[in-house]
Amino acid sequence: MPASRACSVQTPVYGVAMSLAESPLQRPPNLGLVRHDWTRAEVRALFELPFPELMFEAQRVHRLHFDPAEVQISTLMSIKTGGCPEDCAYCPQSAKYHTGVKAEKLMSLDAVLADARAAKAAGASRFCMGAAWREPKDRDLEQVCAMVAGVRALGLETCATLGMLTPAQAGRLKASGLDYYNHNLDTSPEYYGAIITTRTYTNRLDTLAAVRAAGIAVCCGGIVGMGEGVEDRAGLIAALASLPVHPESVPINLLVRVEGTPLSTGDRKAEPIDPLEFVRTIAVARIAMPKSVVRLSAGREDMSEETQALCFLAGANSIFYGPKLLTTKNPGRDRDRALMDKLGLKPMRT
Repeated sequence: MPASRACSVQTPVYGVAMSLAESPLQRPPNLGLVRHDWTRAEVRALFELPFPELMFEAQRVHRLHFDPAEVQISTLMSIKTGGCPEDCAYCPQSAKYHTGVKAEKLMSLDAVLADARAAKAAGASRFCMGAAWREPKDRDLEQVCAMVAGVRALGLETCATLGMLTPAQAGRLKASGLDYYNHNLDTSPEYYGAIITTRTYTNRLDTLAAVRAAGIAVCCGGIVGMGEGVEDRAGLIAALASLPVHPESVPINLLVRVEGTPLSTGDRKAEPIDPLEFVRTIAVARIAMPKSVVRLSAGREDMSEETQALCFLAGANSIFYGPKLLTTKNPGRDRDRALMDKLGLKPMRT
């Protein structure tokens, strides 16, 4: 192109057309800073950015706080499966649905430690233990505390998800050496009632407050693809990013539609969302919570390598490693190793 001719190609930048001959890209202010005053409108505006701009900003923010080639690897196992009295519409472990998942007793300490050793040998740095309870009974909590202490003694970070906790129970888990507690908000406050009726959003926030007060790091995220709209995905991230302290770990799950759950069939069946909408959710979570580890969680078994690669590019930097997440399938370790090698990713140093 002759030097005398200015390029007049119009490029949309945050909703404003500009000439390529004009000033460089103007980024929205304050992206990359840790904020706790995110409004729904601000988060919604991030979802509305052109995909290239959203990905650019998410990657820029990610690089401010993390090595973009590092991925934190966790293993999640069910230490007490099935029989949960809650009615979470996505969950195959609810006693209210016929999903083929049978109620089992709490695993033994020796069995849990054997699995933890195997997870460490396979490359996991964090071992997460999940129990299908509404809330733990004190006698059960005592056994879980022994598991936490044993797993920590192996040199692994510890995480548990046991349902609702009282402040006293959170304190006992902290004393046993628990590093992280997972308790998801699942979706926006407005959509929550369409998914769960046996506990409230406030119940979940109260447990998060008890965990935080006990000095345990918080793992808290949600599920995408339950029939919610973009406004609800924005509401979920706004709720997470407005907590007094951002969750140290933010799992973003893609719904796994398990036969027998309300979201799998009938009038409440949740249709799959476009993979790029899932990637957008990862990117917005990264921007809104710059220092949190954003975990690409359930649903990876059905994701293409290309979708997962875009999620990592959007700022996801953690995965669950191993063939099963509680009761649902997860990519095998060999498959994950091959993908990480292909993308040049390496396990995060702890």
